[in-house]
Amino acid sequence: MAQIAEDLFLLLLDNASGRPGLDRRRRQRVLGAATLLDLAWSCRVRPSVEGEPAGRLIALTGTGPLDPITGPALELLSQRPLKPAAAITKLSRHTEDRLVAHLERSAQIRRIPLPSKSFTKWAASAEPVLPLVNRDRAGPARSALLSALFDRRPPAPPTAAIISLLHATDGLGALLSLNDRGWRWVHARAGEIALGSWVDESPTGLPEINLAVTVSALRPALGS
Repeated sequence: MAQIAEDLFLLLLDNASGRPGLDRRRRQRVLGAATLLDLAWSCRVRPSVEGEPAGRLIALTGTGPLDPITGPALELLSQRPLKPAAAITKLSRHTEDRLVAHLERSAQIRRIPLPSKSFTKWAASAEPVLPLVNRDRAGPARSALLSALFDRRPPAPPTAAIISLLHATDGLGALLSLNDRGWRWVHARAGEIALGSWVDESPTGLPEINLAVTVSALRPALGS
């Protein structure tokens, strides 16, 4: 299950408009990166180490199930190790479409057809309307994000990954509306999480450590 990518997309849709709250380019890149972090959390991808091609993401063998979101990402890296920026660029092309199709099939979102005929020009340029069917996932995901940022509760790995990705792309404004003081607090706390403080705040094992290390490898590519 691509929990990080799915939860991130559902959070971006969790608004009255039924449209993602982040511009298309940043959204596509952050969703592509999220699929890599899902693979890192399941220990199917890791950054290269000494003796391997420097600055690359390496695919690992495993027996766990894949899904329509993480499967193509692992297949891409299985062909050859890639730099994070290259992997994100390639995955950003189709990840959102795969997420929309998967979440629609699993009845977590629904698609509202756009007007046609006299509204053809407008419809062609508009974002699709994709309201949530319910908030069973988006609600708890948002509560966990707010608790990590404002209550300083140790975030679960998916929450830490989402905060790290949005912080790297200056995308937290898609989820939050704050005054200057609030943003100073959020940026400071999100920066701590992005740097891996969450690994020390709660019990962690190899999957969590690999996730944090992979976040560190992806952040420069997302911030450029």
